[in-house]
Parts: sequence; C-alpha cells; structure tokens
Amino acid sequence: MPKYLIRASYTTEGVKGLLKEGGTKRKAVVDQMVREMGGSLEAFYFAFGDDDVVAIADLPDDASATAVSLAASAGGAVGLNTTVLISPETVDEAARKSVDYTPPGQ
Repeated sequence: MPKYLIRASYTTEGVKGLLKEGGTKRKAVVDQMVREMGGSLEAFYFAFGDDDVVAIADLPDDASATAVSLAASAGGAVGLNTTVLISPETVDEAARKSVDYTPPGQ
C-alpha cells in the first residue's frame, strides 16, 4: 500500500480548535478519516516550524490520499501538503529501468 507524508499547518481557527479539543482528539480524527479510506495511520506528530503536524499514512491509492487532503482542507482550519513516499525497493526497480533521455540543448 502506498505511503504518504502529510504535512499540515493550522489556520488561526484551527489553532483555536486544537486548544479547545487537544492533540489526542486531532490524532483520533485523522486516524478515523484514514481508516475510512481503507488505510492506516503509521505516525502522527505535532511539530515546531513551518509544519504544525507531520504524519505518515498508508492509503490504497492516490485518489484516497487526495480525498483525505480535500476533506481536511475544505474545513478551512488546516492546510495540507501531501507527498508520495517511495520505498528503497521501488528506487531499486527504477534504477534497473533504461530511460532514453537527452538534456536540453544537447
């Protein structure tokens, strides 16, 4: 099952909700949302810096990951950035493939 890195940043309203409901409630909501899409939440952490939350989720496909992102973003309390994670085995497989490529200007 594909893995996705989800980075989230709360809006002011999102921070107010987080202060009211707490961190474990937010994790439970995200876990439930991912499970309803047929996936599982591997990791969920709050963070300092540009990202308020960093999570790793296993989801069946890109459409499921997109559905999670759209649902969370539509609420207006959080902005998401989702990255497809690639396993070392997939990189090995890609490295064995032959690709004919000419750099620009050559």
